[in-house]
Amino acid sequence: MPKKSVKKTAKKSTKSDKNRYSAQAITVLEGLEPVRKRPGMYIGSTGPRGLHHLIWEVVDNGIDEAMAGFATRIYVTLNPDGSVSVVDDGRGIPVDTHKQTGKSALEVVMTKLHAGGKFGQGGYKVSGGLHGVGVSVVNALSEYLVAEVHRDGKEYIQEYRRGSPVYKMKSLGSISKIKKNPAKVDIPYDEEWMKIENGTRVTFKPDSDIFETVEFDWHTIIDHLRQQAYLTKGIRIIVRDNREKETDTIPEYHFYFEGGLGSYIKFLNKHKPSKQKNIFYVEKDIWLDKNNQIISKSQDKDGFKMIKVEVALQYTDELKESVFSFTNNIYNPEGGTHLVGFRTALTRTLNWYAREKGYLKEKDQNLSGEDVREGLTAVVSVKIPEPQFEGQTKAKLGNTEVRTVVDQVVSDALKRFLEIQPKDAEYIVGKAILAQKARVAAKAARESVLRKGALDGLALPGKLADCSNRDPSKCEIYIVEGDSAGGSAKQGRNREFQAILPLRGKILNVEKARLDKLLSNNELKSLIIALGTGIGEQFDISGLRYHRIIIMTDADVDGAHIRTLLLTLFYRYFPEIIEKGFLYIAQPPLYAIKKDKQTYYAYSDEEKDKILAQIKKDKDEKKAKKTGRTEGDTEAESDTGAVKRVFIQRYKGLGEMNPEQLWETTMNPETRVMKQVTIEDAQHADDIFSVLMGSDIASRKKFIQSHADKVENLDI
Repeated sequence: MPKKSVKKTAKKSTKSDKNRYSAQAITVLEGLEPVRKRPGMYIGSTGPRGLHHLIWEVVDNGIDEAMAGFATRIYVTLNPDGSVSVVDDGRGIPVDTHKQTGKSALEVVMTKLHAGGKFGQGGYKVSGGLHGVGVSVVNALSEYLVAEVHRDGKEYIQEYRRGSPVYKMKSLGSISKIKKNPAKVDIPYDEEWMKIENGTRVTFKPDSDIFETVEFDWHTIIDHLRQQAYLTKGIRIIVRDNREKETDTIPEYHFYFEGGLGSYIKFLNKHKPSKQKNIFYVEKDIWLDKNNQIISKSQDKDGFKMIKVEVALQYTDELKESVFSFTNNIYNPEGGTHLVGFRTALTRTLNWYAREKGYLKEKDQNLSGEDVREGLTAVVSVKIPEPQFEGQTKAKLGNTEVRTVVDQVVSDALKRFLEIQPKDAEYIVGKAILAQKARVAAKAARESVLRKGALDGLALPGKLADCSNRDPSKCEIYIVEGDSAGGSAKQGRNREFQAILPLRGKILNVEKARLDKLLSNNELKSLIIALGTGIGEQFDISGLRYHRIIIMTDADVDGAHIRTLLLTLFYRYFPEIIEKGFLYIAQPPLYAIKKDKQTYYAYSDEEKDKILAQIKKDKDEKKAKKTGRTEGDTEAESDTGAVKRVFIQRYKGLGEMNPEQLWETTMNPETRVMKQVTIEDAQHADDIFSVLMGSDIASRKKFIQSHADKVENLDI
């Protein structure tokens, strides 16, 4: 239907309009108001990730106390009312009067942005927090928060509602008296908390007006806190889930790792076979003078600073690299100067050793960084007094002096390790030399692919049915299983913005194959050329030809396997495509339900049951109107076919749909259902792909047995 034209008349601005824009029009957000107005600026999002970030911010304060040498334990408890309690046995937040504000230091910390012990020299030499917004942001975004402090044998308390104090901080008296007569104190008595002489307990309940969900995920919490325990050697973290009132057993985990990052590497490689028997591990404190020059003796005075470097690594029989870098226990997904220093030292030292022992001759090329990182699992952690990050998200470390420090520490320690552990050294260098040979072969294969592509006309494979639009942001490509489904998709698509690439059979499992083998696979070659980004060292996201890459496979076991193979390819070789949100999974219907001339589509068994129930309800209502009978009455059906049958078709493959059905259910942007592929936890994703697609059969068998009861719509 054509839209009605509406005539718009522009309002002429007047002098009075201009005068209205004055100082009175400028809004100043006081205290914690900016946080509630724009929470995403402080915690990233108001979804599950931002919700859990509240816990991390409070726990980080306890971790900072541990790194400073004052705390040994952290307790995290999920409470029945949806709140979370975090306890540490550190020094306790200061409670004396703050001179600048005239309020207690506790209230200042809880209600003022950029207030904390992480700016000057008196609070922390090393801390995860940089901007001092942590716990005050938690306070602002909580329905309520209660802060309790134990200092000098006394208990202090203050309560807040959505960031505002309910009352001034008050003292509840000596801890010993509270223990003797807890009924006199108007707070829930916690025997464990009362055993702590000095420390802090923060209990907060996220504000449901702010967050999309206020339900915490137990496994997300467990994974994060386990990681923090690995990164802070000697700290004990106890996590409890008290939300289930009906069960007698309370889920509880205790994390304590004396081995630090060495223990972390064992955990990361639990599903990856390795011939390196001894994990490389180094921990060292390096002191720098005022000019950031390394000095031999510790100088714990103004102008001098200490950088703690901790690194662990182990090579596995896998082909992919898994390296995680941290600064002050904060994960840096984009690495930074500490990662650059580590990689430089690793490449230089392995080349030195390979030539010293004659593995590389004079005429041989040096091992590249790519060669020495194949199969590497490593964790690089630095603790520094004044970290400089790129943005509030702390994705990348920028301190230039850290590169030199990490380089020196790793170089010296790795040389000693290679000399002391010759069998491990032989395995590591041999693996790197094999990777070098594969890289040379892959380069030749890649050049062959490009040369072949250039002769194929517009560098595109013949089986690709491309779209006419050339704007990547408006284009999408369907990667389709089989020629039959590909034929339907090509006929049913919108040719302007939808491209179709059919793949024949199951593609190569890239988890077990190097790049040279990948490039010799015709199906994968077609996909790489169609994407336009190149691969490996030549990968360039700016060349991507489609901003929606949609995997469309059959709803059966084979389709699921092909989908997993494709996800493995994208995760291992095109991770940036996933990170930028360009990868999707199509959701074709499982059933077509036909009643009279009407066709319904169901995408799950539950949806099928709902549709059938609705059809029966409509039939009963129609019948009741016609006969005047109530819903409770019964009537025998006649043999004349008065009640027409419902036909249910279970789609086993996309090829069973005609082009119109495929467009209507799976390809029409106005009606289709798609899942966007994201990476919430890189470590967990890496582990899952290693288990499902790697060479450790025992781990895969155990995973399948453990999760068999969760499988839905299984067709065998």
